[in-house]
Amino acid sequence: MANTYSQLYVQVVFAVKGRQNLISNTWKDELSKYITGIVTNEGQKLIAINGVSDHIHILIGIKPNKALSDLVRDIKANSSRFINEKAWVNGKFEWQTGFGAFSYSHSNLTNVIRYIQNQEEHHKAKTFKEEYVAFLEAFDVDYKTEFIFD
Repeated sequence: MANTYSQLYVQVVFAVKGRQNLISNTWKDELSKYITGIVTNEGQKLIAINGVSDHIHILIGIKPNKALSDLVRDIKANSSRFINEKAWVNGKFEWQTGFGAFSYSHSNLTNVIRYIQNQEEHHKAKTFKEEYVAFLEAFDVDYKTEFIFD
């Protein structure tokens, strides 16, 4: 795409199916590296990644030639297959249907990166549900409570 210049930053948030506490600290770093590889292989830039036992945050610099929904689909499908192949959980690991995506300007990146890096500390005081609803409200996203969590 000659003469196309962009600066698109999106924080993607998605949860383990049923918001189960399945992401273990013993393999979380390996999962993060794997997801980084997926994003990189699709020609996008992973800026920050972290999560806690029931969900994950990924800050991506995305190019306009890639549909965000396709990228997230690939991240979720490949990372869940990776987790299942490693047999890191009893039974079948799955991500929850859907995801949240929130865009940021370049000037906000430092704060977003810090927020993602401090997930463990942040979730000592706030549940994932509280955090997710706060994002939806802060970004003025219309939502129905009965549909955001399955």
